[in-house]
Amino acid sequence: MKCHPLFLPYSRWRDAHPIVHSQKYHRMRRVCRLISKTLSKMALSSVLQSESADFSFNNDRSFSFGCRFGQTDLGFGAAPGDRLNFAIKASLGPDDKDGPERKIEFLHGTTTLAFKFQHGVIVAVDSRATAGAYIASQTVKKVIEINPYLLGTMAGGAADCSFWERLLARQCRVYELRNKERISVAAASKLLANMVYQYKGMGLSMGTMVCGWDKRGPGLYYVDSEGNRVCGDLFAVGSGSMYAYGVVDSGLRQDLSVEEACELGRRAIYQATYRDAYSGGQVNLYHVHSEGWTRVSQEDVLKLHHQYQEPKK
Repeated sequence: MKCHPLFLPYSRWRDAHPIVHSQKYHRMRRVCRLISKTLSKMALSSVLQSESADFSFNNDRSFSFGCRFGQTDLGFGAAPGDRLNFAIKASLGPDDKDGPERKIEFLHGTTTLAFKFQHGVIVAVDSRATAGAYIASQTVKKVIEINPYLLGTMAGGAADCSFWERLLARQCRVYELRNKERISVAAASKLLANMVYQYKGMGLSMGTMVCGWDKRGPGLYYVDSEGNRVCGDLFAVGSGSMYAYGVVDSGLRQDLSVEEACELGRRAIYQATYRDAYSGGQVNLYHVHSEGWTRVSQEDVLKLHHQYQEPKK
């Protein structure tokens, strides 16, 4: 079996073709390296959506690059008809009219709620994780326990929220070790906002609420992947937030008791899961107070449905 001269070691090629000058051999090798670099640059430009990319990988297209070597042009010892071809097959993915420049679209689906009242902060979330129309899980934990006095909620990309809030928990612990005191809710939310702002526009998908208790009392902040940081008394995030807002707005008072506030948060999440297809599973309820946070309940929405929708006699 004869090997193509292109892939022969230089010593063997030189012995087989003593007449051909080594400079012509190296010229041929430079042409091959140029072809390889050109292919790499074009592929990289396409992946990075660079303006210099003049082609796209569509299903109905293929790309080939040929280079004919003969004794007369590069001093190559092959026959005049030899031809070296490179071909790139089209991708096997589905048709996409927008080509590779189409951005990835995140599908958001959840309902998270937090509000302040005279005895602290109530945090209520659902537990459904969706991938488009597919329900991936009904038992996702959407409350991140940062420390015994701080909680964070998850809305958006589960991986983004989980990673950045776990990183926030580590930074809060470092703060405590350095300063010999517990970090405030405002400082913790500012740390998170500063961290994610460095990655603004890079595809992060995160909308979280940082809830806690410090020297100033209860604290509630909203932070998202764009670096926004807002302090408030009531926030609802996710696809079912509008339904949760409607319930909370109709029953929120500053003088609510702990039991009434918990019931209000529980009902708000239930109504959101009842109307929003991307919310569901279980209702997880937390109460943040001066002694830290307490997990109040975890109830299935089916049980709550029978409780709230049962006709009164």
